[in-house]
Amino acid sequence: MAAMTRALPDQDPDQEVSDAAIIEQSWQDPERFAAVFDRYYFQIHGFAAQRLGPSLADDVAAETFLVAFDRRDRYDLSRADARPWLYGIVANLIARHHRAEARRYRAHSRTPLTQADDGHADQVAGRVDARVQRVPLMAALAKIPRSHREVLLLIAWGGLSSEEVAEALGITGAAVRTRLHRARKTLRASLNGAEPTTIGKDG
Repeated sequence: MAAMTRALPDQDPDQEVSDAAIIEQSWQDPERFAAVFDRYYFQIHGFAAQRLGPSLADDVAAETFLVAFDRRDRYDLSRADARPWLYGIVANLIARHHRAEARRYRAHSRTPLTQADDGHADQVAGRVDARVQRVPLMAALAKIPRSHREVLLLIAWGGLSSEEVAEALGITGAAVRTRLHRARKTLRASLNGAEPTTIGKDG
């Protein structure tokens, strides 16, 4: 799929075109879907990389857009923003790798701090401090039920709102809030009551 965006005919090129409009156009002109790829590939890849690591992220991100392309004729055009739809697809693909994800969190929780012993002293101190915070957090994430962790990370790492998570996962807003609350409660218990400041708050 060519990673190239084009201005729409007879339209101000500076005017933002909705994802829904681009997807609708791609029904007749499949190359138009490249604009959706351009807009969201790095976000989707980054989310997958945080969850699974860079090597698996390449495949998962690519597959996300292949699945989206194949399903574009079923896209709900009343939803101008395709981001929740894409995050729903990538979340389902990541779920297939849940064992790899849990292993990644456990491995990060055991990463020796001595790996941050090169470079400028202030930078080293910053990396060590980040790792000190990350180790218990990663161990805690591995303990959270997958359905709760999915909600938590779509908000914290995906940057989605509660409403967008509900749309992405096909669940109710109440279910999102319940799962988020329980995930954060589990995190706090695992972190001995400390507030997980790097994880999104209830919203």
